[in-house]
Amino acid sequence: MGRLRGFLWLTTGMIVAVLAGFVAFVALTRAQAQAIGQDVSQPKVPVVVAAGTITVRSALTADKLEVKEMPIEAVPEGAVSKVEDAVGQLTLVDLYPGEVVLAQRLVDPNVSSADGRTAVLVAEDEVLMAFPAQDLMSRVGVLKPGDQVDLLFSLNVPATGNAGGQDEKQATFNLLQNVAISAVVAGQSPRNGNSSSGSDATAGGAPTAILLTVSAQDALVLKYVKDAGGIVDIVLRAPGMDRPFSTESVDVDYIINRYQIPTQK
Repeated sequence: MGRLRGFLWLTTGMIVAVLAGFVAFVALTRAQAQAIGQDVSQPKVPVVVAAGTITVRSALTADKLEVKEMPIEAVPEGAVSKVEDAVGQLTLVDLYPGEVVLAQRLVDPNVSSADGRTAVLVAEDEVLMAFPAQDLMSRVGVLKPGDQVDLLFSLNVPATGNAGGQDEKQATFNLLQNVAISAVVAGQSPRNGNSSSGSDATAGGAPTAILLTVSAQDALVLKYVKDAGGIVDIVLRAPGMDRPFSTESVDVDYIINRYQIPTQK
């Protein structure tokens, strides 16, 4: 009789264990299905993130950004949703790979405040210099904030061995390399008290000045050559091309020697 009773207790325990396992399995399956259903049903939206490390005061370009999908509940306030909305903006903080780009951490270098100043950030070891937009590259509207450019100058210099004389010849050289454009300033009519002659009347006009961020010494060099009557042409670098180019100044002797132009003796 005791053996029968023990067998019944064992059988009952096994049945209870099986039922408990079955209940746990059903509960877990339902929880997983519910979680998957919630994940699938939760809407996602595109957000712009940094493709790599972006330092403060950098001009954003398309190659520095990418778009990824995020659950709408996880998107921070002010997140930029389109790459084109961020391109050309300047960063107010450092951005790290995968970090969401926020509109409140960007500034438009082409937006002027009420006092007429352009919203441009300048590092402590740099100065902001306005340069006349008189060369062809500036006038055709190709240049934009964030571009890296070289400034080529032609200037009359004393002929070799005649530093104190009157003889001069033209020399063309790469004065400054890899200069950052901070802003492109459109033309504005002089203020004469008439509201119709303000910036709204000339919106979309041709550029009158290029704002460059350079060192204080480079600013002096640029001013000297400009004041000395140098003729400038700005050339645009490929995106991300920061290395210096190896160039040689060009004058009439260089042209004669390079192209083997015959001259009278």
